[in-house]
Amino acid sequence: MIQAAVAAQRAPSIFNTQPWRWNIHDDIAELRADHDHQLAAVDPEARMLILSCGVALHHARIALSATGHVPEATRLPDPHDPDLLATLRVASFTPAPAALARLHQAIALRHTDRRPFADQPVPETTLTRLRAAAHQQGARLHLLRPDQTAVLGAAAYAAAISELANPDYRTELATWTHRGADTGDGVPLHTAAPTGPRPVPVRDFAPDAPHRPVHTEATDRHARYAILSTDGDDPAAWLTAGEALSAVLLTATADRLATSPMSDVIEVPATRHLLRDLTGHTGHPMIALRIGIPADATQPAPTAPRHSGTALITTTSADA
Repeated sequence: MIQAAVAAQRAPSIFNTQPWRWNIHDDIAELRADHDHQLAAVDPEARMLILSCGVALHHARIALSATGHVPEATRLPDPHDPDLLATLRVASFTPAPAALARLHQAIALRHTDRRPFADQPVPETTLTRLRAAAHQQGARLHLLRPDQTAVLGAAAYAAAISELANPDYRTELATWTHRGADTGDGVPLHTAAPTGPRPVPVRDFAPDAPHRPVHTEATDRHARYAILSTDGDDPAAWLTAGEALSAVLLTATADRLATSPMSDVIEVPATRHLLRDLTGHTGHPMIALRIGIPADATQPAPTAPRHSGTALITTTSADA
């Protein structure tokens, strides 16, 4: 269980806050929300916090499954303890198929890549696998048409204007992009996207930084954009969305694609509503996703720090 929880620390999260804690006792791992790492301005409802925890939950499930341990997850098991998001136990043992081994390897290889993608289309067969991965976790992945991409671009632009105009957002952004070297979390400025024209703007994590790399020509012309949605819009649905996002990201990484989740268009209610129009009101948008071929597969994306070892894990006795 401890090894699975350690693997889950590789999960992406809103502003790389890693807002979860694991409590392991006997044969049970409890996944708990850490509201000390909640973003009050960006995420007042804790939607993105719980979605991030769902990504960590799926990472842990994959880490267990890949070693032959069949995990049994109970989600939101205690209505009187809403911060207890899930419990995880090993139900049985069975040889792991090769596909699970590939996803397990992808946990270490996956990084959010905000750099421009290659001028090369994403294979449709791979996109079909991404849709299937989301569906298997109880969510839907809506791949946008070119005309819908323009609407997503307008939504991302509007979300950026709205958030940057909020002093509380700017304070929160500065806090999480200027973390100490030993904190193990946050979004270092070197991971920020280069500026330049794109069909869909990427969140600017360094709006006031000088001497930024600039791409003068249009990029991401062959990037694909998708919206992950769920039937509900409550903590259970947010957790499901996180597990589905993890499945999509790991599948994409295993297929040598680059990805970057886009939560800014969800954080602003007006643009979130616009995304629901794009999906034909068939569900509630949980996060948008940018997908493409890496421009240079020999140069990994800049990485954000992670808590190491058992920093987010406690072990206790069940009788304590």
